[in-house]
Amino acid sequence: MPTTSLENLFTHDGGRSLIMEETSEIRLTQYSHGAGCGCKISPAVLDKILHSQLASPVFPSLLVGNESKDDAAVFDIGDGICIVSTTDFFMPIVDDPALFGAIASVNAISDVYAMGGEPFMAIAILGWPIDKIPAHFAKQVLEGSRKVCHQASMPLAGGHSIDCPEPVFGLAVTGRVSKENLKRNDSARAGSLLYLTKPLGVGIITTAQKKGVVQGEHFQHAVDSMLTLNWLGARASKLQCVSAMTDVTGFGLLGHLAEVCTGSKLSAEIWYASVPKFDFLQQYIDQECIPGGTTRNWESYKSSIGPITEEQKSVLADPQTSGGLLIVVDAESREVFEKEMFAQGYRLAPFGKLEARRETLITIH
Repeated sequence: MPTTSLENLFTHDGGRSLIMEETSEIRLTQYSHGAGCGCKISPAVLDKILHSQLASPVFPSLLVGNESKDDAAVFDIGDGICIVSTTDFFMPIVDDPALFGAIASVNAISDVYAMGGEPFMAIAILGWPIDKIPAHFAKQVLEGSRKVCHQASMPLAGGHSIDCPEPVFGLAVTGRVSKENLKRNDSARAGSLLYLTKPLGVGIITTAQKKGVVQGEHFQHAVDSMLTLNWLGARASKLQCVSAMTDVTGFGLLGHLAEVCTGSKLSAEIWYASVPKFDFLQQYIDQECIPGGTTRNWESYKSSIGPITEEQKSVLADPQTSGGLLIVVDAESREVFEKEMFAQGYRLAPFGKLEARRETLITIH
């Protein structure tokens, strides 16, 4: 499995990204009211949608379903092997169609890695406004997706497409995981340390790009992050010191950490200065490049969060597209974990810890 992102698939020899090369009058982001995972339905609204009065039939082999708000469904097929199944799709977060297809694919595959699994097959989901955007742009979206699937060592085996008012793309991904290595988001242990494998701020940077105020170098950093496969989850899942794992996407770090805390009946303490984040975010926060999803996220879980500054809220509730893995590690195994991650090409440090449940779900220092 490669240890680098896919940016080499979209760059010239000199390192300049092809994402700025498209000079056509077609700009995909102009045709969507949302962008990337920022168009997800807010946690509060989603809870209302998923709530049902109907009695759910019991499927003993279904190890992970809707109940835990986890990244993917997991079904035990016997002999210690489980199938991991997920789907994820969204509207364009970039204008280049091939890059859109690649980012959407990396994002969808991440759900399998977040469960500790290895993806082995994908099916495409495409909605396209044929009367507004020529079909050859949709072809480029699929080409970007094929490159990612090849990088993840699996086929893009088929799919389904519809004529749609806005461009939409994503994947349904199937993976496998050994039952003993399955990682959930509700199995964290008190006293554990929190790690994040990608910097926060993608929503802020892509909003700045839509507003036409982003610096090219900063946007490229965000794109490189979104193109990086979260294959590390399949490696981390084999470590017994890792008790829980999830990926950070549309609900922001606070939202996904809140799911870990709620499911595991714990509280969290965040050390804001140690949170991985792009070091150039403040200039865009000052220009009010805040995605609408940030406000929707905050309104959904603010009652569970301790005192917070506006800057902290802008970063910690920022909706991430193809974000990093949130990994929960036993504190006594910190050195072992960090050494193993370094061997895989990642220099990680904790940004917080979990502790016994308190009145406040998450505290920021």
